[in-house]
Amino acid sequence: MDWPAAILKLSHVALAMVLVAGIIGRWVTLRRARQSEDIETTVRFTEASHPFERMVVTSSLLILPAGFLTAYAQGYEWLGLTTGWMLVSTLIYVAATLLVPTVFLPRGRAFAVALAEARAAGSVTPALHAAFDDRQVRMARWFEIGGIAVIVALMVLKPF
Repeated sequence: MDWPAAILKLSHVALAMVLVAGIIGRWVTLRRARQSEDIETTVRFTEASHPFERMVVTSSLLILPAGFLTAYAQGYEWLGLTTGWMLVSTLIYVAATLLVPTVFLPRGRAFAVALAEARAAGSVTPALHAAFDDRQVRMARWFEIGGIAVIVALMVLKPF
């Protein structure tokens, strides 16, 4: 067994597991925050989502380099980008990453303002409900989890 390549592969898979755990944890805590009608409970659940968000951010920053290093260690040419399933996986990853500056950061800032205003008002406001129900964020989150599911399927099945 080629231990360096195996350890890189294990690291890449572990990062993927952290990414999925972070997405699910964030999803669960923010859903509970959205369902609450008490502003302090909403704030607590929103704050509880922060460690999960850090898991998502950290793992998503490290997962692509770990994948490329794994491909290199396994002897793939061009870091595996000449292999169909790796190229498609990378394109999906890049597309999901582009959601950060285009959707998640600007909508996250608007959400923070709505949350602060609701907290100052002492109640869950219509603006906060609207921020929780943002269609672009919801679609981006579904793309994120769907993209991960497709990438995992491509990694396991290696169809092309």
